[in-house]
Amino acid sequence: MAFLDQNPGLGYPLAAGFGLLLGSFLNVVILRLPKRLMWQWKKDAREILELPEVYDPPPPGIVVERSHCPHCKHQLSWYENIPVFSYLVLRGRCRSCKTPISIQYPAVELLTMLLMVACVWRFGFGWQGFGAMVFTGFLIAMSGIDFKTQLLPDQLTLPLMWLGIVASSDNLYFQTKPAVLGAIAGYMSLWLVNWVYKQYQVVVRRVKDPHEGMGHGDFKLLAAIGAWVGLKGVLPTILLSSFVGAVIGSIWLAVKGRDMGIPIPFGPYLAIAGWLTFFWGESLLQAYLQFSGLA
Repeated sequence: MAFLDQNPGLGYPLAAGFGLLLGSFLNVVILRLPKRLMWQWKKDAREILELPEVYDPPPPGIVVERSHCPHCKHQLSWYENIPVFSYLVLRGRCRSCKTPISIQYPAVELLTMLLMVACVWRFGFGWQGFGAMVFTGFLIAMSGIDFKTQLLPDQLTLPLMWLGIVASSDNLYFQTKPAVLGAIAGYMSLWLVNWVYKQYQVVVRRVKDPHEGMGHGDFKLLAAIGAWVGLKGVLPTILLSSFVGAVIGSIWLAVKGRDMGIPIPFGPYLAIAGWLTFFWGESLLQAYLQFSGLA
């Protein structure tokens, strides 16, 4: 690790290459994990309701099954699965059926590459840099899933939270107490906002069956982020996510012409804000305090 810190000309290309490979894997997670979860939930529901079994083969696994074209099921050769390069060579189309390939694939790969380089640039090539890569990879996967399906799986949010607490046990970024309090504050803050919103519907608007203001996965995601940014980082994350959500959400609604009442996934905004806070939380907090006159 010290060698790579002393030779960034070698370390940064390695981090970039790792980012491209990780981005390719994250694409698989984004596309396949929700389908696996839905399949398992339906199977569990049939068992609980004692419904007769039906033939429902499981979707492809995340690790074992090879990548294939979702349209014609053509299995990709190794040279068709090289991050970014294969997309450019194939001109964005399946080699077998010529169906356009989603721009998501190279976009996620390039984004992951850039963020992995940013991780080692900010934290170096040691354990802090590795932890930043893990944190970033989870956030990319959850943002992609939430954007496509409005789901934030426990299979990702909860491990990320525990990994943040484990990292704090060795004082990787700060001590365990701020990590635990950050996780608690992250969860309870959004839970409280959602509870107040439901009470407002019942008391003020007289709604008999109030709906949720946000998904419970958002609570768990902010708890996970809180374990990585600490107690002091929760408030900047909430403020930043609200700002990012207002800006991007307004642009999204303007472009798509969608109804204001249609739910918009909040996870990507939390992820962006949490990532920025994790990298520059103290500077952001000081800037906010000076701007608000509280410093």
